[in-house]
Amino acid sequence: METHVCCQVKDVSSENEDPGAAPYGNFMNYYTFNPPENRLSLIPPNLLQDLGYSASETVVILDVGCNSGDLSVALYKHLQQESPSAGPGTEGRLRLLGFDLDETLIERAQSTNPFPGNISFIPLDITQDEASRTQLDAYLRTFGRRTFHLIACLAVTMWVHLNHGDAGLLGFLSRLAAVSDHLLLEAQPWKCYRSAARRLRKLGRADFEHFKTLEIRGDMAENAREHLERNCGMELVQSFGSTSWDRKLLLFRKRTEGKQELMTGQEECLSEDIIISSLTDLTI
Repeated sequence: METHVCCQVKDVSSENEDPGAAPYGNFMNYYTFNPPENRLSLIPPNLLQDLGYSASETVVILDVGCNSGDLSVALYKHLQQESPSAGPGTEGRLRLLGFDLDETLIERAQSTNPFPGNISFIPLDITQDEASRTQLDAYLRTFGRRTFHLIACLAVTMWVHLNHGDAGLLGFLSRLAAVSDHLLLEAQPWKCYRSAARRLRKLGRADFEHFKTLEIRGDMAENAREHLERNCGMELVQSFGSTSWDRKLLLFRKRTEGKQELMTGQEECLSEDIIISSLTDLTI
């Protein structure tokens, strides 16, 4: 889901004539070189049962930075085949919302969506906290919920980090934690940052605004884990291994102890003081 979730919308067709010409991750044909199977092969089809969801509830999933929707649809099919709410001859009660800031990619996702009753795609910039939270809350209210059962954030963190800096990355992770019961996270390793910066230089383009000043470096999956567990009331429950691109696929859940406090005080995870503290604690 390497995609555009962190910038002004560009002309995608011209930006993506060269595979390296997507400084925000909004690759037009991303799934031709990183097909959905690269992630799905690591995710058990009975994941929802393993997480404890029953046939009596509608399971609501959010796909962050959905690009053209290929992986969103593939993930839906993958989980639906063993969904606890699926029955013979039905599509079950699994619902998936995918969003991306790139309106061209969202239009493509909408036009090729094979399950419009169960999968929705919207343009949304999650770095705009108040506006994005309003849209996500409105979607959740249609199911009588305040959080998504599962959020998938796959290969998005680097683009937010490069374009919004350290505080932007931590704020992004905090927002996801605040609206999720479970979070499936694939954070690009630091070597991908260097490769992305090198591609821009080869194309004669300006470097990423924050690249040289980033203080959060090194093991990016570990940095994300530390912030989510220390500041956002989440805990790592499983690692599904690494993709063919050597990226860890990690599953987090909201901690059960003090859960009511977390539900009523989710804004604490987004506080400026906590983000500043995390910037101090997460070292290179």
